[in-house]
Amino acid sequence: MPDADSEFVFELRACRWAELHWPPGDDGRGASAADADSDDDRPRPVVVARQLGTKRRRWDTIVLEVDPEGLRERRNFGRERLDPDLLHVVRNAPAEWAWYRDALPHPDYPWRYVRESIHAADDRGILDVRKHGNKLQIRRKWRYPDWVRRIVAVENKPDLDASAARALKPQLEYDVALGLADEVWVATRKTGERVEPALLEAVPVEAGILTLDDESEAAAGGVARDAASVEWFPRSLAVDDPGTRILDRPSGGKYDQSAATFEYADPERKATKRLEIAERAYERGWRNYAETMRPDCRHFQLRREGRSLLPYCAAKGRNQTDRECAGSCLEFSPEPPQWRMGAWPIEGGPGKAIRRLLEDRRERARPD
Repeated sequence: MPDADSEFVFELRACRWAELHWPPGDDGRGASAADADSDDDRPRPVVVARQLGTKRRRWDTIVLEVDPEGLRERRNFGRERLDPDLLHVVRNAPAEWAWYRDALPHPDYPWRYVRESIHAADDRGILDVRKHGNKLQIRRKWRYPDWVRRIVAVENKPDLDASAARALKPQLEYDVALGLADEVWVATRKTGERVEPALLEAVPVEAGILTLDDESEAAAGGVARDAASVEWFPRSLAVDDPGTRILDRPSGGKYDQSAATFEYADPERKATKRLEIAERAYERGWRNYAETMRPDCRHFQLRREGRSLLPYCAAKGRNQTDRECAGSCLEFSPEPPQWRMGAWPIEGGPGKAIRRLLEDRRERARPD
């Protein structure tokens, strides 16, 4: 069973649960994107990612509820994300050949950067490009699909006591006011009490509360649907309306009557930012933790928990966190050269095998 004190491991288990059983509740519609077409009921497909967001706000977990056919069409554009400049090009590329300045909306930056994006899209094989005389012409290869239905943000707090709730409250209020995500949830550890303590903490009423049972999930291999319970359903946020971005708020106190500082977020800009977040989530997924950890350490392992794989440190005898699994760790010991020479240079050692395994599992969460 994972270390109960590790918020990182709790987050990984929450991501795996969401990938298999989203949405929370008893309607039976949840399933992973890979299983979306497994039967006639066709549960809601999702793509799950972790630790991403905007410049001002980063979420622990993001759940993209997607259109299955649109997700398949998105695959035409490759596994890598499309950055804002590439999105500007491929979303507006014409069906027939046209000079790029006639075909694309005027950007809010110099045209030379648009040309760079056009050449980058050409290099990736996602845009037709040619020179006609002295003019650069473009033509789309595929229509960029409307593949994202909803974006759900989840904050993971396994131990949501009063101090954790006070620290989390401003972040959730920011999310609710901005309305960038369709829903906001807090996932915490189930205590088994008649009234879960999370319901008594200072959490905005617009945010949903989801409790996960460590023991029942571990006993069921980390994938049991009933291991999660909805204690409070969230309100749907107005993602199509102007949002309010809170820049600064009063420090509080009996005599503090100062107003918060805020600005409005344009709906069009919100829609663009939502798509950028979705593209990053599509590329990264939630299994990218090996990119910030040291699987090339001889002590690094992946321990199976049902259909889940969790990082494990043999030197510490427990599930490690992503912060402590680094080259600065006192227990860090690089793989011996002979481990990496067996199938060198194609396959490498156990560290590279772990990366390949996690990438394969991440790829299986996308439809063929």
